This record gives sequence, C-alpha cells and structure tokens, in this order.
Amino acid sequence: MTKKEKATEGNEKIVALLNRIMEYELAGVVRYTHYSLMVFGYNRLPIICWLKGQAEESLAHAHKAGEMITQLGGHPSLGIGPLLETHKHDIGDILRESLDHEAAALQLYRDLFEEVEGVSIMLEEYARSMIYTEELHQGEVNKMLRKPGDVSVFSAREHK
Repeated sequence: MTKKEKATEGNEKIVALLNRIMEYELAGVVRYTHYSLMVFGYNRLPIICWLKGQAEESLAHAHKAGEMITQLGGHPSLGIGPLLETHKHDIGDILRESLDHEAAALQLYRDLFEEVEGVSIMLEEYARSMIYTEELHQGEVNKMLRKPGDVSVFSAREHK
C-alpha cells in the first residue's frame, strides 16, 4: 500500500469517526431541547436555561465536527445519533440520562484522539479540547446529581 493510499484510508476512518461525533452531537441538540420542554416545578427556569445551553453547545460541537470533516475532504452526514425516549421526566432521570449521553460522547472523542494521535496536530488538539469539554460536562452533571452537602462523587450504580 502506498503512502497516499494509507493517508486516504486513514482520512476515511477519521471522517467516519467525525461523522459519528457530529450525529451524536446533533442527537444531543434534540435530547436537551426535549428535556428543556419537559421540566416542571419550582426550579424549572434555571434548569431549562441550563438544558437550552447544553442544546446550543451540542449544536456548536456538531458544527465543529462538520468543519473538520469538510477540511479533510469528507462529506458531513445528514444522520442523527440514537435518540432515547424513556418517558421519565423527573429531573434526576433527565440528569442521569444526560450523564450517560456525555459519557458516550466522551468515548467518541477519545476514539478520535487515538486515531489521530501522531497523525495530525490539528486533529489531536481538536480531540483533546473536546475531551476536556466533555469531562467538564460530566463533572457538572455529576455535581448536579449529588444531594446538597454531599461531596462524594455520584455513582449511578449506588443509586439504582
């Protein structure tokens, strides 16, 4: 296999990963928008504001992934990642689902980093910055799932 063929094959794999990321982030837009419409109760306003912000951020992340795809000569997907409707709209359920969503997104960015490490500084830095952002999101949601005054990290296994 020639160097050019290896590079083309590598780019195809990277573009496929970026398309999965883009689809997953677009699913996040739908998910967080839906959640923001399903919150009721006294604390509704700050929670829906946070959820709308998450939807906007997911859209920005999808756009970034699309820009990387086109920079590599790829074609951005028109697909959308998996959407889960559990019909559970308690804020705790929403946050736990959000934590799962963030964990899956984080894994996609880690997969991308592994694929591009040593191949492209630009893509490495993109993946690294997105991993940082997703880890921050996970920490934020984790803190939201804790009871007031509880400094221990939330564990879904302990709360099932």
